[in-house]
Amino acid sequence: MLLSLVLHTYSMRYALPAALMMGTAPTYVLAWGAWRLLSALLPARFYRQVDDRLYTIYQSMVLFFFENYTGVQVIIYGDLPKDKENVIYLSNHQCTVDWIIADMLAIRQNALGHVRYVLKDGLKWLPLYGWYFSQHGGVYVKRSAKFNEKEMREKLRAQMKAETPMYLVIFPEGTRYNPEIPKVIADSQSFAEKEGLAILKHVLTPRVKATHVAIDTMKDYLDAVYDVTVAYEGTVDHKGQRKLAPSMTEFLCKECPRIHIFIDRIELKDIPEEQMYMRRWLHERFEIKDKLLIEFYDAKDSKRRNKFPGKSVHSKLSLKKTLPSLLFLGGLTASMLLTESGRKLYVKTWIYGTLIGCLWVSIKP
Repeated sequence: MLLSLVLHTYSMRYALPAALMMGTAPTYVLAWGAWRLLSALLPARFYRQVDDRLYTIYQSMVLFFFENYTGVQVIIYGDLPKDKENVIYLSNHQCTVDWIIADMLAIRQNALGHVRYVLKDGLKWLPLYGWYFSQHGGVYVKRSAKFNEKEMREKLRAQMKAETPMYLVIFPEGTRYNPEIPKVIADSQSFAEKEGLAILKHVLTPRVKATHVAIDTMKDYLDAVYDVTVAYEGTVDHKGQRKLAPSMTEFLCKECPRIHIFIDRIELKDIPEEQMYMRRWLHERFEIKDKLLIEFYDAKDSKRRNKFPGKSVHSKLSLKKTLPSLLFLGGLTASMLLTESGRKLYVKTWIYGTLIGCLWVSIKP
């Protein structure tokens, strides 16, 4: 009986956040859809301004749970500008929480609404969200030989034409670094060896296509590239071996005490333009990441473990940044669910919104 109660209490740690984050999705999509229709005859930049504001509201609510609710300590190293910029954000990829890390940095620059993602193609089928991410400026790409460079360039050019603020998140590894799937790591290392590149231990060999297309297309539009390295404290077992980074569920269950984020701001002039040279440059950036993570996880001096070198700042996010959005979206959703007509609209939004979204992304990239 006691064990069941403990397990139930543990599960509630993520059940409440999940219910609110998913439960407010129809409300959000209805608000966004209404604005999409109203703005149809307006210049694209007006649609983008309000869309970015709506996105800020929703993602602020998400960050309430991932920062304020969990109480995680966010430790920032390096150079994070205070002012918002048009940037490409390059990061190592370990788990689903990596998507939230970009939000954590963006909100500290008042640029949360500007976050857009380069996403793997399969995610476009997500209910409601898959369609919306594309409308918000996200770019879906296929891997390897199926990668459509022309399609990505056209999408980015459309964003620039609409004067869309850009905080474009790319994970160049293409898939997550997962210690529990050693074959993926071994294949990545074998590929690097075959190509005469340095073999990496804590990250995978990066792929350059999406990064090259993004930088080459927007080189006159961007202010900088943010090279971001993320480490989740507590992801080493008793033998000192790397463990799987926390999933969103585990993170919301407060299983990660601290996140360490190292930011290196790179000027566009310091990045080679040709793809062949950019590929070498990108691999060198991942070599730097690997050295940072080796220091973090494997440093012989135990005092140097679980932190990156250099000065750091414990950055705590104020409730003023997140709680109002939670109350606003939660209140709107609760009001809808209190009436019979509201509940019908809510259910229909889930069903028809998902069907329309899937139809849309199957026809238009």
